Order: sequence, then structure tokens, then C-alpha cells
Amino acid sequence: MRYAEGRPGRIFYLRIDHGEDLVAGLLSFVKAHNIRSAVIQLLGALLEGSMVTGPEHPVLPPDPHWDTFSGGWEILGIATVSWTGEGPHLHLHSTVGRGTNVLTGCIRGKTEVYIVVEAVIQEIRGCTVERVFDQATGLDLPNPRGEHHPPL
Repeated sequence: MRYAEGRPGRIFYLRIDHGEDLVAGLLSFVKAHNIRSAVIQLLGALLEGSMVTGPEHPVLPPDPHWDTFSGGWEILGIATVSWTGEGPHLHLHSTVGRGTNVLTGCIRGKTEVYIVVEAVIQEIRGCTVERVFDQATGLDLPNPRGEHHPPL
């Protein structure tokens, strides 16, 4: 386990409108406001998008299983904000549903908002989370740094 202690920072309420790209919009806002670590809560609807809904097989490194959705799906999600050398990174897990169809997973790539998505960003001050490549998983995993954290 790795951890860092932080404290509440700024809180932002965002309304992302019909036709806007949810992921790109959140990343742009995070970068513009230099939010180094945060939790984001989301609710609303998406016209279309894609998500990783688990691995094809439970091995390391994983081969992601992709699903797509379109036609207006409700979304309830939570995300964390971290950074790489290239800028902010959004780790967004959500449940999307339409009628009796439901998907749960990690939303990635272009996502088009249907009507509106509301987002509340809660910044964590005194804590920075950087993504660091992990050889065993083949993924960039979060590495928290803050005022109080164990040595690596």
C-alpha cells in the first residue's frame, strides 16, 4: 500500500453540455486550473462512448476488453485525477445504463455528452499523484506523494 495525506482544497461544480466531450472537457479544466490531485463525481447522460469492462483474461499484463455504447445512456461515475509527464490523467470508472442494459468499467477516449453531465471536482491539497509505469502490470499506476507518505 502507498498513501499520501492531504486536505480539502477547492471545490468546483461543472456543467458539461450536450455534444461536448466529457473526458476532454474534464482534462482541459483540470489542466487550466492546475488541479494536481482530486476526486470527481459525475452524473448525467452520454450519447456515446467506449469503456474497458475488464480484462479479456485475468492475467498480467491485462488485455483490455472493450465495450461501446450509443443512443443516450445514463451515467453515474467517479474519477481520480493524477499526472504524467505529459499532463493530467483521468481514471474514470462509471456505470452507464439504458433500459435494462448496463455496463460498468473504465471510460476512455471520446465520450459525447447527451443533454448534460454534472461534475463535482474535490481537490486534494498537499498531495500529488503521479502515474508511474509498473513493469508487472504494464500499466501506469498511481504513485501518491504528499506531506506524509511512506518511503518507496
